[in-house]
Order: sequence, then structure tokens, then C-alpha cells
Amino acid sequence: MNKKLKVGIIGGTGMVGQRFVTLLADHPWFEVVSVAASERSAGKTYYEAVKDRWSQSTPIPDKIGNIVVKNASNVDEISREVDFVFCAVDMSKDEVKRLEEAYAKAETPVVSNNSAHRWTPDVPVVIPEINPEHLEAISIQKKRLGTSRGFIVAKPNCSIQSYVPAIHALMQYRPKQILACTYQAISGAGKTFKDWPEMVDNIIPLIKGEEEKSENEPLKIWGKVAETGIEKAREPLITTQCIRVPVSDGHLAAVFVTFENKPSKEEILKLWEDYKGKPQLFSLPSAPSQFLKYMDQEDRPQTRLDRDYENGMGITVGRLREDSLFDYKFVCLSHNTLRGAAGGAVLIAELLAAEGYIEAK
Repeated sequence: MNKKLKVGIIGGTGMVGQRFVTLLADHPWFEVVSVAASERSAGKTYYEAVKDRWSQSTPIPDKIGNIVVKNASNVDEISREVDFVFCAVDMSKDEVKRLEEAYAKAETPVVSNNSAHRWTPDVPVVIPEINPEHLEAISIQKKRLGTSRGFIVAKPNCSIQSYVPAIHALMQYRPKQILACTYQAISGAGKTFKDWPEMVDNIIPLIKGEEEKSENEPLKIWGKVAETGIEKAREPLITTQCIRVPVSDGHLAAVFVTFENKPSKEEILKLWEDYKGKPQLFSLPSAPSQFLKYMDQEDRPQTRLDRDYENGMGITVGRLREDSLFDYKFVCLSHNTLRGAAGGAVLIAELLAAEGYIEAK
């Protein structure tokens, strides 16, 4: 890419927004020129706005720290400065819907980390290695919005990023039933142990709304583009339990699956090893070179040891074995704030740019 695209981060002071800042500070294709947040942060430099709640392991990048934070509701002002925006605001779903559509109607593409538009039929919900063809729904969305370049693309829920890729690589064998139990890090709730001490030495067997997302969003990802948007797939049947565990980062999933045509273990391992998607074929900047990695050690993957595989953008899998009720069982691990949140959204934006959906204004 000859000229960097100008980017805004809407909701840039929260935990996911901070991840965007660290990932984009030296990005080869994108340059952060605007950061927006709530009214209480507006008018401060980014340093001033986040200095007491910076949660990342690296310092605030100087080139972004000196940017004066804007009010996220100043849609027209921000849209004049940027080519597209990432959205990671902490607002009600109705408020997020209105805000993201306002940016899209201001001819500013939105790559959303929020869940508000995931079930809007003409909004693609994309894992770039799995369903890049869903970007075709953007033209349907533009007609509804009355825009020429503005649109919304959503990143899916973080909890499905671990097990959906591993199953997708096996779709030729027609998975029919899936049981997945996810063990999810506290950063998925935007928390650290410092501000959520109740999670130390504790497990909470409820994450509100998470199981509904985990059971239904894969069906949209595995759906097809139709006249009015994306029609979700009717199968496989998915049931989940989502549990909060005392881990800083990383979502682990215990997965059980039955196929219409049962593959051999060797066939499964070969498909995982060989699987590539458009990000790998296009050599996108944030793409893992090896998307799925099977670990032979009987006690891997482990959250602390393996969540940063491929800079947190790869998926690790282990403990594949036959099951007494299902055909197979295995475990998967993804980094929830990288692949599952900001990193996944950045990869979507790279795919959009590579495919010509996002261009300089």
C-alpha cells in the first residue's frame, strides 16, 4: 500500500480501544489520526485520558498519546479527518447501533468490535480466514443506508474464535452436533485483577448473554449471502456453556463434535495443518502464517504458555481423541483481546483494504 489510510478509534480509552492503540501505532497500512471517547474524556490528550487506567504491558505510544481526544458523538468532525474508523465503545446496543450507522451514513466505513449490529442481516460478521465472501453483503447494506462508501462490518464474539476455526477446517465432513464449553479470561469483561479482585481464586459459571452469542453467531458465519443480507446456516446444532475463570487473557474451549461423515484422526490433523485463508494468501500484515497449530503434548495448549502464538493471532489446538458420545473431542485456545477483539478487527480492516472496500477519501 503506497499511502497509509487515516484511521479513527471510537472508544479508544477502554481496554479494547487501548489494544487498538498498541496494534496501530506502527501499522504499515494504517495511521491513527483521531481518537474519540465519551464526553468526560473529550478535550484531554490521550495521555491524560488514560494515564490512570492504562492496562497494556507496553507504554502509551507517543505518536498517539499527544492526540487530543474528541467526543465520539461528533460524527461529522471525525469523519472529515479519517478514511475509516474502528468502533469499541462501551454503550447500550441501541446507542451503538445509532452511532455506527451515523458514521456509515457520513460515508465513513466502520469496523466494529461491538455486538450491536451482528444480527443486522446485511452487516457481515467476519473471521477473515473463514467467511471473506460475506463482504459481498456490503453492497446490499449500502443500498439500505443510501451510501456510496460508508458501511459497517462486525467482528464476531471473542468466545467463538477458539473453536469455530478448528471446526471450519473440517466442514467437508459435515459437522452435525457441537458441544463447546469455554473458559474465558477476565479481560473479556474489560477487567484486570486489580479492578476485579473477586475473580482471584474464583470461577463464575455465568457470563450473561455469552452462550446465546456462542451458539448462534457461528451459524451466521457459516451462512450464505442472499438478496436481503446473510441467511444463517441451519446446522450444525451448537450448545455451549461459558465460564469466567481467573486468567488475565486467553479463552480456552473444550469441544465435542459429531460429523455426518466421520473423518480419521489423521485426516483431521492434516486439514488443520494445511488450512489457509485469504489473510495467509494475501500475506496481510496481521495475519498468522500458520492459522491453526496442533500441539502434540498431552497437556497443551495452556493459556499462559500458548495464548501469544503467532502474536496472539493464531489458534492452538490439542488433545484430539475419540469420544464415547460424540465422534471426537479436543481443546482450542485463542487470545481474546488480540484475535478475539482488536487484532481480529485490524485483520478485517486489512482484508477490506486489500479487497478495495476501504480506500482513501
